[in-house]
Amino acid sequence: MQTNNILSAKLIDIVFDGRNKAYGAYELRNSYEKRIGRALLITVLIAGLAVGGTALANSFKKNGNGYKMGPEVTLESLPEKKIEKLPEPEPEKPKEQEPVKTEKFVDLKIVDKEEIESPPPSQIDLETAKIDDTKRIGIEDPGTPDVPGPESIGGGTKIIDAPVKESDDPVSIVEIDAKFTGNWRVFLERNLNPDVPVENEAPAGRYSVVIRFVVDKQGVVSDITALTNHGYGMEAEAIRVIKKSVKWEPAFQNGQHVKAYRKQVIVFEVMGE
Repeated sequence: MQTNNILSAKLIDIVFDGRNKAYGAYELRNSYEKRIGRALLITVLIAGLAVGGTALANSFKKNGNGYKMGPEVTLESLPEKKIEKLPEPEPEKPKEQEPVKTEKFVDLKIVDKEEIESPPPSQIDLETAKIDDTKRIGIEDPGTPDVPGPESIGGGTKIIDAPVKESDDPVSIVEIDAKFTGNWRVFLERNLNPDVPVENEAPAGRYSVVIRFVVDKQGVVSDITALTNHGYGMEAEAIRVIKKSVKWEPAFQNGQHVKAYRKQVIVFEVMGE
């Protein structure tokens, strides 16, 4: 190596001056700083992940009882029941009616008795037959049935239909379910207390609470009932919140508002250590 290049050369180049740099020792020493920097970076990342994971795990622990709750209450929808349409009955074929007895129409002419070719039907025959162009054998003509007039029914002049009283019972299956006027999920998440089962020392697990209630034609909620019985205050908490929901849009059936049942599933999760 020339004297004027010594000051600007690397230490490794000075050490290996005049030696075989293709040998492995030169390459290892040349990349030493890069390998040390990479190893330090990986060590710092692993240590940071370990410390962060420990801190995150400790933040979920509940002081004194060893339980932790999920960040929110899970809401689940019940599967909608499809209304199966019954097959329409086939129309009955009209029964073939027997032909009605007829008598031939004959023009009346004044002629001698010997010149009569086809005598007209008698009055007795016409009582049980219809007049036609030809004579036909068949059943006797029943004639026009007597239809009673309004005055003959109940002695009055009008037929008054009795009013049909609508049932006040809630409907279970409707075309369109009742709907909360607002964001139903946000309402429940803001008002439900997810720590209720933890505060009542419920065992770790997943609890699906089913609540049934009635929404009438004016959108008022009533008859709130729990269909499950997990306890630990979960059913009572769900009923308390649903009572706070003030206004609903009533259900639809056959183009009109109806009083109908509504169900809601609320899942509480209690996690152990």
